[in-house]
Amino acid sequence: MIVFPAIDLKSGEVVRLAEGDMDRATVYGDNPAEQAGLFAVAGAEHIHVVDLDGAFAGSPKNAEAVEAIVASFPGYVQLGGGIRNPETVERWFGLGVARLVIGTAALKDPDFVKDMAKEYEGGIVVAVDARDGMVATEGWADVSDVSVRDLARRFEDAGVASILFTDVGRDGMLTGCNIEATVDLARGVDIPVIASGGVKGLDDIHMLSQFAKDGIEGVITGRALYDGRLDLATAIAMANRG
Repeated sequence: MIVFPAIDLKSGEVVRLAEGDMDRATVYGDNPAEQAGLFAVAGAEHIHVVDLDGAFAGSPKNAEAVEAIVASFPGYVQLGGGIRNPETVERWFGLGVARLVIGTAALKDPDFVKDMAKEYEGGIVVAVDARDGMVATEGWADVSDVSVRDLARRFEDAGVASILFTDVGRDGMLTGCNIEATVDLARGVDIPVIASGGVKGLDDIHMLSQFAKDGIEGVITGRALYDGRLDLATAIAMANRG
């Protein structure tokens, strides 16, 4: 199972939000590329980057920071936030991003996502963000009437690499990952699932790794790392053991 340390970008700074609220951002640093380098030293081969401003605006807003991260990180960069047209997809892949995460457009323009998944094989991840089991969009500001599983199933034959499932109510809250809902989704679709939201320590990593065989591909963790509650090297070792 892959451990993805997270770098969330707001105005060029490394931040973490509470429950996806831009007004509840904690700043952890002003050098995203340096942070990516620290994760690499700890053994990370993958990182998850989110352009928070882009997610709300609908177009990239932290391009300079993302470019610096890609240039400095020796592994695979997975990027989300404001990716809603082919031009943006082409631009990011051209700069060396390994995988792109598409959320709002997956609900509002599924044909676009399917087209990109066919064109960039293995490069597109669909973000399924949920509040109380229903899909949240527009940087989690809106909640739809579509269930998590229903949205994920729309892309089963589309060639997407993974489903990124986030329980928005737990994100950045250190309350523990919603393991039950994540495993239920993984068992209900034929696409690997990445867990996100609420990871508070090694127990979450250990529990999720037990379900790798059920389709849990990885887990994203942010605040627990920045607050010193989770050691990245230890988490990676545990995830590798399963």
